Amino acid sequence: MATEDLHFQNVANNRFQILSLDGGGIKGLFSAAVLAAIEDDLKINIADHFDLIAGTSTGGIIALAIGLGMKPREIVEFYLSEGPKIFKRWFGVKWFQHWVYRKFPSAPLVKALQSRFQGKRFGDSKKRLIIPSYNLGEDDVYIFRTPHAERLKRDYKVPAWKVALATSAAPTFFSCTREVDNIRLIDGGVWANNPIMIAIIEAYGTLNVSLNSLWAFSIGTSDSVSQRRSRLNSGGIIPWALENAAIDVILRGQSIGANNQASFLLGRNRIERLNPKVAADEFSLDGVHKVDDLIGKAAHHSRTFIPIFEEKFAKHIAAPYTPLHT
Repeated sequence: MATEDLHFQNVANNRFQILSLDGGGIKGLFSAAVLAAIEDDLKINIADHFDLIAGTSTGGIIALAIGLGMKPREIVEFYLSEGPKIFKRWFGVKWFQHWVYRKFPSAPLVKALQSRFQGKRFGDSKKRLIIPSYNLGEDDVYIFRTPHAERLKRDYKVPAWKVALATSAAPTFFSCTREVDNIRLIDGGVWANNPIMIAIIEAYGTLNVSLNSLWAFSIGTSDSVSQRRSRLNSGGIIPWALENAAIDVILRGQSIGANNQASFLLGRNRIERLNPKVAADEFSLDGVHKVDDLIGKAAHHSRTFIPIFEEKFAKHIAAPYTPLHT
């Protein structure tokens, strides 16, 4: 479908819906469980209600899975079965090793992604997808995009598991990946852990959708309420490294900024952000021992959010997406 036709269609329907999924490692289980609860309670297919899905890191894995026809309940089971293998816990001397070397080998993650996506390509997605990564070699952002515009002629050929690996290769946790054209790619969360603005720009700038037609549902993976210790006021490398303070501030700051910008562009009524506050250190990127708590939190927050989803998003059925290149 030409972008001009898509623009006309969306003006006529006055609705183009975005699903945006944050990064967060094993905490992506919260996002998947929320989507599964929405499907179960409302007896719907979540993919039917969104025209564009954006996801970073663990959110990118979820976005890919949904685009390739996987149900959120299946994604929950994927996290529960593969999480402990990917984030294998260890102590002692390896804790010190993490100061100079990545924390986890990539092999279990690669194996899990290959098993899940098998021979499917990124372009096999039945939904428009936008998945950020970062090109470490060229020091530039890198975005995987399905062939929903004429000029997008390359990414659709990439195996889906390689896209999933590229968006989730979190620095210090996993090695960078060179599986895509030998480019040094790392986790898209370094610049777009909350990908809502990327999705809005794609809809407006590439697909020619009016801002007035855009509605967005953004899911975070928990918002840790942290006390910024006074040692950070004039701290050097060690104070900012302790408790991952620097990483936490950077990720939280860019996520808040992206959400505020999106709210400004769309208006607060047309964007919903589900990102529950939690105690500091309650959950972590590799905290597989807290999976039951993540599922419980998803059950609690989805219970109160589902009426909002039903009112704001469930009534829209996305028009069929036809890739421009196959």
